Amino acid sequence: MILGGMIGPIQLLLIMACFLVFFGLFVVSQWRIFAKAGKPGWACLIPIYNIIVLLEIVGKPLWWIFLLLIPIVNVVFMIWMTNLLSKSFGQSEGFTVGLVLLGIVFYPLLAFGDYQYIGPAGSSHTALS
Repeated sequence: MILGGMIGPIQLLLIMACFLVFFGLFVVSQWRIFAKAGKPGWACLIPIYNIIVLLEIVGKPLWWIFLLLIPIVNVVFMIWMTNLLSKSFGQSEGFTVGLVLLGIVFYPLLAFGDYQYIGPAGSSHTALS
């Protein structure tokens, strides 16, 4: 309980535990998504390199990483990359909306569901086949 604007030690531990559970779930999901795409799962743990590997998975050039350094532009390109990730697993824009707005549900769904990697941005197949 918050008393007088202060968080007690029990509440702080509970918040930290929840954060660690959600962070762990996200890391495990990213690891599995990378592995499904034929990339090393451990790559999701290394900053910047994980974005390079994600760019390879979605089939975009390496110079896109510079676009992710520009404020506001980076948000647009991250959503675009998320859409391309969704398409790379044969899903539609609706799944992309789920990944963006409810990532804590949709990333594990993509990682542990029956979704198969079909190529960069689904180039070898369409979402309907």
